[in-house]
This record gives sequence, C-alpha cells and structure tokens, in this order.
Amino acid sequence: MSTIVEIETMLTAAMRARDTQRVSTLRLVLSALRKGEKDLMRELSEEEEMQILQRERKQRVEAAEAYAEAGRVEQAAAESAELALIDELMPPRLDEAELATLVSQAIAATGASSPDELGRVMSELMPQVAGRADGALVSRLVRERLT
Repeated sequence: MSTIVEIETMLTAAMRARDTQRVSTLRLVLSALRKGEKDLMRELSEEEEMQILQRERKQRVEAAEAYAEAGRVEQAAAESAELALIDELMPPRLDEAELATLVSQAIAATGASSPDELGRVMSELMPQVAGRADGALVSRLVRERLT
C-alpha cells in the first residue's frame, strides 16, 4: 500500500476518533506528499515519498529545537508530537551499530581509502539507508572511518 493511501486511511480514523492533533499532522504530511505529486506531475515512488517524509521530519526536529531554545515549551511539545507521528510513517531507524556495518560494507565495495573519496562512499551508502538514518550522522561515520 502506498504511503499516501496509508495516510488517508489513518486520517479517516483520526477524524472519526476526533483526534485533532493527529488530524492536523496527517493533513500536513498528506499535503506535502500531494504537492510532491503535483510538482512532478505523476505518482511518487516509494523513495520519493520517503524523501518527503524525511524532509518533513527534519523540519519538525529543527522547529522543536528552536522553540525549546526560545523557551516556548508548548510549541516545542506540539512539534515533538508531530515528529512522533511522522516517525510512525517512516521505516524503523537504524542504530549506530547497524549503520557502522553498512558504512564498512560501502567502504569495502567502493575501495575507498581516503577522505577524498567520501562522495563515492556516500553515493553507494545513501540509497541503502534512505529514510532510516540521518545523512549528517552517516557522513560523520564515513568520514571517521576514512581518516
């Protein structure tokens, strides 16, 4: 089942349950996915859906941090609640041990041996971890291994 159909089903259930927070978040995510379809003028692939969900997740993380730093606890909590729902829609996150294993495999597959070859390793690795790991974390781990 596509992510859009899954979200529409969840939205209907949330509306029936009168869960306004969940309805609001699902509508925002569904809107972002529909906008992606409209921009590309076709249905989104699973990979493209995950990219959009990842972008929405990153926005929520950044907003929650900004609100927390500004002392706006209610808004930070609201962003965190939206983040939790978006995380439900995404594949399970990789822990650092699993990610380290994938990094080692990608380095071995590309034959990289210096930090200058970071791009080759990242291009090999990112499709495998898309939506399941933060790109900054992946980059940091690859850079550590190559130095």
